[in-house]
Amino acid sequence: MANVEQLFDQRQRKRLRRRSTYEKITENGTISAAVMVLAAVLAVFCANTDAYEPIHHFLMSPISVSLGSLTASMTIELFINDFLMAIFFLLVGIELKYEMTVGELRRPRQAMLPMVAAIGGVAIPALIYLVINRGGAVNGWAVPMATDIAFALGVMSLLGNRVPAGVRVFFSTLAIADDLIAIAAIALFYGESPDLLWLCGAAVAVFALILLNRTQHMRLAPYILVGLVLWFCLFQSGIHATLAGVILALCIPGGSSMQLEKLPGWLEEVAPALDESFDEESHVLGQHEFTHAASDVEKIMHQVTPPLIRLEHCISTPVNFVILPIFAFANAQVRLVGVDLMALAMDPVAIGVYVGMLVGKPTGIFGVTLIMVKTGISKLPERVSLGHIAGVGVLGAIGFTMSILISGLAFTTEPFDLLAAKAAILAGSVTAALLGLAVMRFAAKKPAAEG
Repeated sequence: MANVEQLFDQRQRKRLRRRSTYEKITENGTISAAVMVLAAVLAVFCANTDAYEPIHHFLMSPISVSLGSLTASMTIELFINDFLMAIFFLLVGIELKYEMTVGELRRPRQAMLPMVAAIGGVAIPALIYLVINRGGAVNGWAVPMATDIAFALGVMSLLGNRVPAGVRVFFSTLAIADDLIAIAAIALFYGESPDLLWLCGAAVAVFALILLNRTQHMRLAPYILVGLVLWFCLFQSGIHATLAGVILALCIPGGSSMQLEKLPGWLEEVAPALDESFDEESHVLGQHEFTHAASDVEKIMHQVTPPLIRLEHCISTPVNFVILPIFAFANAQVRLVGVDLMALAMDPVAIGVYVGMLVGKPTGIFGVTLIMVKTGISKLPERVSLGHIAGVGVLGAIGFTMSILISGLAFTTEPFDLLAAKAAILAGSVTAALLGLAVMRFAAKKPAAEG
């Protein structure tokens, strides 16, 4: 690709380089995961100081979201968990659609192993939790089963090139399948009894999104507008409103309305006209023919990028560096002042979540993978060993974002159980990160030693 810096003067080149540095930082999964972890650490610190009361009072402050004459009242905490996290789910849905279109999920045979492993990594933690909490707070069974892909991939990236590309692909596919199961669990088991009238409104909104997709509307504005209506209807219906993000992502076009194979020829035809209309001696404001032709080219080139990718570019940085840290800060308020720590540690909810994450997740992922490989049903990706899968299993126990979200839905009326669940999630995620890093480092050394 030609060097674009030749088109700009020295000052603009510096700005381009700064922009490039900014993009490298915002696209780095390790940095975004670190920001989220710092927000969680800050939340735990503030929760155990005098700052807890004003922060709690602020999070419980009521706000209203209006759509015409309709109004939905909620607390700031609920706004973060239901509306802002719907934008996070929108990003998850974009990643899911990408994988289904051009990624691993479009090849069922290759995706089968990590997807089935994800089922094992969901079922075993849930079963462990249910066994430990039988007769008790069984509604928290889904808390230990979720994987935080951003956090886990950020930890894995610390090992650099020592981790084969096949491991990242395996883990990304597994995490996408894991997210699908978690989304289904939220929709089916952690909503209120649905209001049929609002549910019908949500169905109409979904139909409108599908119609926009089928008629190949490529502007994002109509999709966003209908998506807001869908979120409002789901919020009022009692079904968790974050699902609106996933539905919206799946309905946004992932293709281009143009015949891209004809684009290079068109550009070759347009380039001479641009060259002829340009006058080096005139100011650009006076070159109407040239600017008009350039504007036409700009409009056409804008349509090359699918709406799905344009939306991802718009929301990925705000989600990773604003929404997720805000969510972490608001939901990691684990106040231990005046709490019997021994009682908290021995609480069945805390034990079920911690053991489910640290034992159930690796056992389910590694066990199912081992069975499928040894029976010949599937085979491991190239240069990926069972040691790597063991590391993936441990890193899969990092369940920060989705687990905290589910715990807030599961223990709405049991504050001590919610505290126990959140404390176990934080402890389990930190333990899984450190242990998974160690296992993955050991697995990364083995092929070199054997070679």
